[in-house]
Amino acid sequence: MASSIQAFVVQTPLLSSKTALQAADSDVSFDNLDGSQMRIGIIKTRWNEEHVNNLVAGIKKGLKECKVSDTNIFETSVPGSFELPMAARFLALTGTCDAIITTGVLIKGDTMHFEFIADAVAKGIMNIGLQTSTPVVFGVLTCQNEQQVKDRSTGDNNHGYDWGKTAVEMALLRTEALGGKKGEESKEMLAAMGFGKADEDSASKEKKSAFF
Repeated sequence: MASSIQAFVVQTPLLSSKTALQAADSDVSFDNLDGSQMRIGIIKTRWNEEHVNNLVAGIKKGLKECKVSDTNIFETSVPGSFELPMAARFLALTGTCDAIITTGVLIKGDTMHFEFIADAVAKGIMNIGLQTSTPVVFGVLTCQNEQQVKDRSTGDNNHGYDWGKTAVEMALLRTEALGGKKGEESKEMLAAMGFGKADEDSASKEKKSAFF
């Protein structure tokens, strides 16, 4: 067992130059990532939709830079952040995606609702990844006010960009370690679950009334 683990560490190119954190700005840097064979699922919320759509645009920019094609990006939506873990579990259990990005926006209000939701969502998303061995990126902004959201979802500081690249890196790591499901069958399964391709027109998306 020890020798096989050592072999995995040595042979995995992603681990030879891990992401570097810069303490001052808390920025993360990425190596050149080839996600051309990776399939990424995006689950977004319709709550705070304008900000979430900005984050999704950032996610897709990051994915594109990693050579993930539009045909390998699938997305759907749920009402709010509390529904993200369940939706991520449904998708992870199909084995059709190499990584999943859950994205939403939570803004603190006058009650404890924010704390309860943020904590439940963070733990739920983490547990889905651990239980299914499918990387699930926590792409949920938890902010004190709307200005903090704008600062983190627009321009050069759009956090979605890093989430996209994180998904590709973790997908490559998972594929190297465990292998991944490929083929037309998985695409058909995604379509049956309500996941449209990234370039699907908005009119067809509006016709979908449910996750399944």
